[in-house]
Amino acid sequence: MSGLLLRLAGPLQSWGERSAFTPVRDTAPFPTRSALIGMFAAAEGIGRNQPGLDRYQDLRLTVRVDRPGVRLVDYHTAGGGFPKDRTAATSGGSNKGAAVITRRHYLSDAVFVVAVTAADETVERLADALSHPHWAPYLGRRSCVPDEPFLLRRHVDDPEEELRTRVPLSRTAPPAKNGDEQQAGTIPVEFLLEQPPSPSSPGEPGPVDVIDVIDVNDVPVSFAQHGRSHTGRRLHRTRLPVPRSLAGPPQTLMQRLIDYAHLEESA
Repeated sequence: MSGLLLRLAGPLQSWGERSAFTPVRDTAPFPTRSALIGMFAAAEGIGRNQPGLDRYQDLRLTVRVDRPGVRLVDYHTAGGGFPKDRTAATSGGSNKGAAVITRRHYLSDAVFVVAVTAADETVERLADALSHPHWAPYLGRRSCVPDEPFLLRRHVDDPEEELRTRVPLSRTAPPAKNGDEQQAGTIPVEFLLEQPPSPSSPGEPGPVDVIDVIDVNDVPVSFAQHGRSHTGRRLHRTRLPVPRSLAGPPQTLMQRLIDYAHLEESA
């Protein structure tokens, strides 16, 4: 088993939690498994109505929340002021005859780093597809274009360990509290784990802080336009200590990310 690392950052992101089109198009506060698998399938050229999602069932996804972002709501209309045959289409093949009004939720200025763990051959296949995608990746909606660097590392032996110890943080370090030398060397960062976190071992920088356990319905069964379906999974929200040295001022972030990405090329 090995993995790859994705950095999901951009002006806007939106990770919808509902498969049906509703007047309120919400967003989860983190990238959903459905959206990430959809991104992989699109990169590999698998259409919505094609089979093949079972190839992703063994992926393990770990999300590090560098910046949670700020929620924005966009009042959105489509198809207003036109004859009926030029307004938004219905599922029955007709047209609505009036403007469609939605309120679309986004995360502004959010940054997530995702460790994708899988069999070596799967990691190689996904890395190739994400480097030369059939359909371009986006952050939940087509209007949400990812920043660079997007694919941070094509192959690492332990991507979850990389998240905890080596991947640069897209934030500045807060001041250390109470002169605690042990805590002064680390920063608590939120992670979303698909497996319960392991207790910290003696000598590790700090204890595991379990925030809560949440159930989400975001495991895709089908992406078919008129037959989307999902099943559930359990996530463990935790705070883990990461080295303070991974953080830094915003003006150095891009160079730190580039230097980290180039480590793979020089290895």
